Order: sequence, then structure tokens, then C-alpha cells
Amino acid sequence: MPASSRPVRRLDPILVDRIAAGEVVERPASAVKELVENAIDAGARTIEVAIEGGGRRLIRVIDDGVGMGPEDLALAVERHATSKLPDGDLFRIDSLGFRGEALPSIGAVSRLTLTSRTDGAAQGATLTVDSGRKGEVRPAPAQRGTRIEVTELFAATPARLKFLKSDRAETAAVAEIVRRLAVAQPGIRFTLRSEGGTPLVLPAEEGEGGAAGLRRLAGVLGQEFAPNALPVDLVREGFAIGGHVGLPTFHRGAANHIHLVVNGRPVRDRLLLGAVRGAYADTMSADRHPVLGLFIACDPALVDVNVHPAKTEVRFRDPGLVRALVVSAIHDALRRGGARSATTGAARALEALRPAAAAPALRSYGGGSAPGLFQPARTSPPMHAPSVAAPPGYAGRDRTGRFGGFGEAPQALLDPSPPDPIPPGTTPTGTPPDAGFAPQAAAFAPDPEGEDALDFPLGAARAQLHETYIVAQTRTGIVIVDQHAAHERLVYERLKRERAAGGIARQGLLIPDVVELGPDAAERLVAAAPDLERLGLTIEAFGPGAVLVREVPAILRGASPRALVADILDALEASGDEEGGAPAAETGPLGRRLDAILSRMSCHGSIRAGRRLHPQEMNALLREMEVTENAGQCNHGRPTSVALALHDIERLFGRR
Repeated sequence: MPASSRPVRRLDPILVDRIAAGEVVERPASAVKELVENAIDAGARTIEVAIEGGGRRLIRVIDDGVGMGPEDLALAVERHATSKLPDGDLFRIDSLGFRGEALPSIGAVSRLTLTSRTDGAAQGATLTVDSGRKGEVRPAPAQRGTRIEVTELFAATPARLKFLKSDRAETAAVAEIVRRLAVAQPGIRFTLRSEGGTPLVLPAEEGEGGAAGLRRLAGVLGQEFAPNALPVDLVREGFAIGGHVGLPTFHRGAANHIHLVVNGRPVRDRLLLGAVRGAYADTMSADRHPVLGLFIACDPALVDVNVHPAKTEVRFRDPGLVRALVVSAIHDALRRGGARSATTGAARALEALRPAAAAPALRSYGGGSAPGLFQPARTSPPMHAPSVAAPPGYAGRDRTGRFGGFGEAPQALLDPSPPDPIPPGTTPTGTPPDAGFAPQAAAFAPDPEGEDALDFPLGAARAQLHETYIVAQTRTGIVIVDQHAAHERLVYERLKRERAAGGIARQGLLIPDVVELGPDAAERLVAAAPDLERLGLTIEAFGPGAVLVREVPAILRGASPRALVADILDALEASGDEEGGAPAAETGPLGRRLDAILSRMSCHGSIRAGRRLHPQEMNALLREMEVTENAGQCNHGRPTSVALALHDIERLFGRR
């Protein structure tokens, strides 16, 4: 009989529960999430989770919360029965759970046993729900709190079992859920045990403010996170945004190290993820992802948490405001990071320098090496560049490029054309090179101000290696700077400042340059001409498939117009045509598009690798890095400098 001709009937209540359970319990990790959230709402300070078979055979959650009496226990497994909405107001939800669906949904597709006791009760009570069939409440010995056991998950719906992944994958999903809940609740002790695996233990973090949150984030994200994290603290428009964000050079290949918490609830919200990506877009490669923990607190009336069955997404009353606040908060934190790069770069450099391969040869020439010389060294505390105070009299750099206390910045930093040639056999200072140095290293004596320069965050330049890397000395170690990557960021930031100030200085070409392109590429470029003119590049159509370049940004004088146009075309294709003839907004899609073009342009105005620099040029580059935003990484997200602590270097030579 066709379905349309069959009489309408009510579904069996147990079947209804099993269908509804599919919205809440998608996999074992979903059940763990619901049960742990209930424990958190119950005021637990210790939560223990144990699983077997990836959660299929057993899920056990034990907490020390307020517990339930026999009457509450019987109601807890009824659908839509909850203690978390005393006034029924869905606009002011301040708990993780509120629908009363978790326990009946889990009980409909498994064998669920609850045992609980309230504080002061003589004994506890227990109740079993087997595939939706509720048993009787019986007395049982129990400690204060609640113990929940879920066995044979999805036994009542075997089709769902076929869609589960391997035990290993399901265990990893459970661990991810526990870690995200632990980040959101640093004051609670979490323990996760599984078959044959090392238990995950996250002790409760005591203390107020961000210190406890940072320790919990380090426990979840790894101990490398703390020395590479920047604090976030913004209170505005009824929202408080806190937490810690990783340096742009401290990144990962996947987005699962981004932790977002809204009013104590871990979420994977697309609006917030987009805001995070936007905040890092200027400092990180598109195929890499930041590492961070961001906490957003607001009036519950400003956010709707009842928009997703699993409560993993939220909706804000004013999404544009929230996005702007998140971007601003992260930008402020990254700005305070200054020229810092991730300490992981230093660890990799030390590992590369450690002469492990030479160890057997040294042992054969005298019976052993220095103790611990060829053993992995502990990671040293990072050298935080911003924590070093500038020497007296150093006023920084203003918008014109003038360096307070040092006079005008050397023209070489503003002009990418090659400097005067250096006679063969001499260093940039004109003195003969030491016979012991390789030809690629340009070493020179310290400046008269060299000792004072050691107090700067990036120290005093001491050498140029392979005409690409600047080696600087600080009070506590050395810093190696990639001159092209660093100057590319400086040029980019200067172009952005000029654009924000009203226009980029431009320079007309004595002979306009004709650039041959395909018809489509030329049309795309001419369509973007009004935007490009605001960036200091004046072009016009020059017949089919060609453009005429009349003016270029002054800071890029000497750059090849053809190469410049090719890179701008790449940037236009990457950003798409969504802006078209949009108004000249400095933020939003158009602003991001213009910044992407500036990023491509800045590469053409930077000091190139292979160019020999004078000592004054190197020091001027270091000084400008110290006062330029986001100078710790180039436009592509690569680090611009690596700091090596002196005591780590001494370990390489067995001095420690």
C-alpha cells in the first residue's frame, strides 16, 4: 500500500525517543558531552570519565556535585524534565544544559544506570533505563554526587553502530570533548581513562584572572603554548573578552587548537571562527591555523544558545559587533607582541646545531664527551623582546620614518636599490676580513654605541651571514634576523599607515611602462584601477590585452612594474570580485582586499636576500622592527627572527 494511503497513527513513545535521540546522541562523544555538562551544572569540582570500546561498550561519568534524591532521579529520565529553567525564560540561559533531553535520549539507545546521593542523605538511590524502558528507583549505597553508567550504546539502534568509526577514532573524539570542556572550566579537575591508554588528568587550577586559564590551556594545548601566548583583555559594549592567543608564528596545520568559550560554554561557532581567521589573516599563511583560548562573557540575553541540537553553535543579537570586538581584541594582543617570534623556532635551531652526529667520533678520541653534551637539552625560558626596556633617549619612530635619538633612518631602508659596491676583500666598514671567517660572513667591530644597543630588545648587529641573515647580540644571547622577511613586514606596515593617513605617496615613471597581459587579466586589472590608484599605483588600459603603468608607490621605486603587476593580479584573483565597485571602506571585504594587494606589493620594496648591508643599515632595521606592529613575522607568516639564549648556546659546547 502506498504510504500516502495509509492511515495516520501515533508512533510508539519508545520509538519517538529513539528518533529524538539521534539529534542529541550522534556518537559516544556526544553522550559524554551531555553527561559532563550535567555534572558541571551540578556544581561538581571533580569529574571522572571512563570509556571502553571507544564508548560503545561503556561510558562512566562520576562527579561530586549536589546529587539527586529519589524523586528527582525518577523525573530526570523523563523527556523535557529539567531543574535548569526555574522561570522558563529561554532568553536568559545561564547553564550548559536546559532542555531535559540528555538522559532520556541516552537511555533510549542504551542501558543507562544512574546512582546518586545528595549531601546529608542517609543513602543514595539508583535507577536503570534499558532501551527506553524505565525501571524502579531503588535504594543503593553511594557517595555524594552522581555516578552514571552507559553500556551497549546504540544496541537498540544497530544501524547507528555501522556509522561509528574505529575505537581509536571514537576515543579521540571523546578526549577532544573532555579537553574542550576542561578549557571552559579550569577550576574543575577532569580525568579521562580509556582502555590501554595513558589517563588524561587535568588538575583543578586555582587562582583568579587569566593565570589559571593559561595553566589549563597549557595543560590542554601543550607546555609550549604558555611562553608563546599573549594575554587578551577587552571590555566594551557589554562584552568581556579574555584568554590567551598564540603568536602568529606559533601555529598548527588544523583548526582543532582553537578554543572558543561563550559564557562558560565551549562552542565551534562559524562567526567566531571567521573573526579569528580574519584577525590573523595579516600575519599567518592561509593554510595554517592559530592556537588560542578565547573566553567571551556577556549578558545571557545577548546570545541565543538554543539554535543547535548539540548546543555547539550560538547566535548573537549583534553579530557584527561581536566579530569586530573579537578582531580588535586579538589585534591588540598581537600588537603588544611586537617583534616576538615563537620560541619553537629557537628550539628547532638549537636541535639543528646540536652535533649529535659527531658524538661517536669525539668519544673515540679520549674516552668520552662532556656529560650531557649530546643529550637533548631542556627548553629554556623564552627571551621576551618587549620586556626589555629601551635605552634612555630612544624615542622610537614616528610616522615619517624618523628614529628618535638616532636621526633620520638610513635611506637604504627606504630605497630597495643596491648600495654602493663594497671593494673585494673588505667588510662593509672597509676593514680587511679576518682570515678565519667564511667569505659569506661580513663581520665588523661594534659601534661606539654598541654596548648601549645591547639593551634593545633585538640587540646590536654584529654580523651579516650569507648576505641574508643579520646576527645581533643582546645581553642574554643572540638574535638571528632574516633581513628580507623583516623588511618586507616593515614596508607593508608603512604602506598600510600611509593608506590609513589619506594616501600612499607615489612617484611617476619617466617613461610609462607597457605591460602585456591576456585580455581577461588586463580587464580585471583595469576594473580594479580606482582601488589601485588609492594604493599609489596608476594604470590605464593600453589597447587589448595590455596596461600602461604611469605611477608606482614611492617606497617601491626601482621595482619592476611588470613583476609588480603580476603579483597584484594574483592578489586580485585570490580575493575575487565580490567588492566590485564597492565604496571606499577601510574595513570589511574591501579593506582586506586592499591589504592583500599591499602585502604583495611590499615584497617588491624590500631588501632582498643576497644584498650586503652596512652596520648602520642593520641596526636601523633592528630598531624599526622593535617599534613596528607584527614585526615578529613576515606577510606570509614566516618568523622574521630567532632568539637563542646564551645558556642554551653554552650547553652546545658543554659549558653547562
